[in-house]
Amino acid sequence: MLLSACDGMGGHAEGERAAEVAQRTLTDRFWHAPQPLIDPLGFLHLGLGAAHEALVALGARLPVELRPRSTCAICLVQQGSAFWAHVGDSRVYHVRAGQVLERTRDHSHVELLVREGLITAGQMQSHPLRNFVESCLGGDPILPEMTLSTRKPLLSGDVLLVCTDGFWGGLDDASIGGTLASAELPLREALGSLASQALKNVGDASDNTSAAALRFFE
Repeated sequence: MLLSACDGMGGHAEGERAAEVAQRTLTDRFWHAPQPLIDPLGFLHLGLGAAHEALVALGARLPVELRPRSTCAICLVQQGSAFWAHVGDSRVYHVRAGQVLERTRDHSHVELLVREGLITAGQMQSHPLRNFVESCLGGDPILPEMTLSTRKPLLSGDVLLVCTDGFWGGLDDASIGGTLASAELPLREALGSLASQALKNVGDASDNTSAAALRFFE
């Protein structure tokens, strides 16, 4: 199973198309690869590299500052384990028993400020540099910074979520973990509820609000 969330970057040409090309590149590579994957992390690394090359080619004739770009979060689940990678500020969340067990750390200026204790996680969305992403697919031909996980063993009931910043930016970890773990809501409805709450919380400043999730059962 493969989950991915790609977000074309505002201010650059054809952001929506950039996200679509990145998503399609990753999906096509997954469906044409022998299953199960022998080297899941290698697949993620090469897949993101291929998506980056596709976006570079898409914008090759444009000035570098206008070339299509996209963030991306991707999660692969096979044989009872999860493997994930991301570029930019689209995220992967691993939820267990109603708590966010782990999430990716954005390639962004505000994430750096949070790690250094200069702002809180709650101040990220209102910070003037909240949209300053330091790594992305596309643009410069040089391979971007990407972060890959180690193998993450899964327990029955664990939820894996990939989402864009328009989804997580209006929510806190407690809301994400608690809603996704709710026994009263099917996972699809839980995602819809979270997306609606994110849009309500952010208001006019809302961005692309996309997410995908799965619940693992042994």
